[in-house]
Amino acid sequence: MADISAEEIFEEFREHSIAEFFKKNRQMLGYSGMVRSLVTVVHEYVTNSLDATEEAGILPDIYVAVTQIADSRYKVHVMDNGPGIPRNFIGKALATILAGTKFHRYVQLRGQQGIGAAGCTLFAQITTGKPILVKSGTGKGKAYTCHVAINTAGNKPLITGIAEVDENFRGLSVEGEFAEVKYEKSEHGIYEYLKRTALSNPHAQIKFKDPTGEEFVFLRSVDRMPPTPKPVKAHPLGLGVNDLLEFAHVSQSRKISSFLVDTFTRVTSNKVAELKEIAKSVDFDREPKQLQWHEAEELIKAIRQVKWIAPDASAIIPIGEAQVKVTLKNILNPEFMSVVERKPKVFRGGIPFIIEAAVAWGGNSGYKTESGYTGSILRYANRVPLLFDAGNCAITEAAKEIQWKRYNIDFENQAVSVFVNLSSVHIPYAGVGKEAISKEPEIIEEIKLAIMDAARGVQNYVRGKQTVNFETGRYKSTMRYAKPLAQDLSYLSGAEQKEIEKDLEKLVAKHYPHIKNAKVAEETSGESGSPAEGAEE
Repeated sequence: MADISAEEIFEEFREHSIAEFFKKNRQMLGYSGMVRSLVTVVHEYVTNSLDATEEAGILPDIYVAVTQIADSRYKVHVMDNGPGIPRNFIGKALATILAGTKFHRYVQLRGQQGIGAAGCTLFAQITTGKPILVKSGTGKGKAYTCHVAINTAGNKPLITGIAEVDENFRGLSVEGEFAEVKYEKSEHGIYEYLKRTALSNPHAQIKFKDPTGEEFVFLRSVDRMPPTPKPVKAHPLGLGVNDLLEFAHVSQSRKISSFLVDTFTRVTSNKVAELKEIAKSVDFDREPKQLQWHEAEELIKAIRQVKWIAPDASAIIPIGEAQVKVTLKNILNPEFMSVVERKPKVFRGGIPFIIEAAVAWGGNSGYKTESGYTGSILRYANRVPLLFDAGNCAITEAAKEIQWKRYNIDFENQAVSVFVNLSSVHIPYAGVGKEAISKEPEIIEEIKLAIMDAARGVQNYVRGKQTVNFETGRYKSTMRYAKPLAQDLSYLSGAEQKEIEKDLEKLVAKHYPHIKNAKVAEETSGESGSPAEGAEE
């Protein structure tokens, strides 16, 4: 075989755009499997609508319609009442991969990569050859419509048919045809996705029309917007050497000491003084742009030896304990639930995050099987339900590592559900399809601690219930003899039998305090509400 020169080999060397890459690797965007692909389209548009309306301070009204055109071919229409998209940004927003308003900001948003909506445009294009029809308006005069596609060779938008419409429309409407997809009303389908989205976003109202023409309305239950997350600085804990160097080399500060205070949260002059005592070979008076790798390594080691205040949580808005309880009650109506919200922590890059977890026991928790029940895991990231890739997710990994029997829970054979929501300015997804959270050690550890805290609440409830059941049996056995004994004592003493019975009941009840409490709870259960609510209190 003749030798082939490097020059001949490199004759085939080409540069490719990111759009071309995803055109050949659409499964990385979540477009793998017919049911999942259709859910991914709806997911991308709905999360964008929620982000846009919230940033504009508008209570979201979102309309979703899925219409079957042919076998494995559907039209998806999503419309919101948000601020719309200015005409000069429509191509960047809907037809340019890795372009957007979110990736570069330290603020909590559902979308973050600048891929989602453009990925939908690309998916429509490669499965049907058709562009996306868009209508956008600010509600202050005329709106406009256009067709949007992608020039994949250059990752450039193709905008055609721009026209003004004499309509006082506010919001964004996107409509596209997609092939190689399938609609199913299952636990992994669009209906379930929208239901869970509405439950974790009570300020939103979502209307859904399925391919059969049936309409569903997930009503708004809260008439106020959630608090607006604020952009924050990175926290020094969790920074790597390269992270620190990247921040330093773009800093406008004159000294490394002022760079640390200006760039990162929780860094004060006192903390810098502590770092100086540890990182003695670093000249804190030099320009940060001159920081070298070995100096950054020493600084990172010093940072990890100093005690820091928890990261600023103003950038993160979790669902909240009250809403998690409402969510689980609506979905599962459990006999008992225990909800926990952990304090803010950081993972690599100094990015803050908060874990919320709950364990729901009884009721409609878990999955029903032929032999009984088995446990289930409800996964959320920034209020967005994660329906796919469960086996590759940090939440699933953490739940599997819990020794459930220590908490009187048989996860494999009981009606129990674990709910976990990760809130952060940057969700470390396992892939750009955004259906699983990367298995970062810091995140897995926090999820485990949160689940274990919640499981202890269930453990106490189950133990109390077992104690009550045990004492109830003994109490009933003892009280079988109360009436005959009262009758004999009445005959001997001449006292009233009923009075003696009451005295005997009081005497026995003193030995079984759980029975007494259980009887009181039973008498007042009509006032306290459902079993789940009463148990929580």
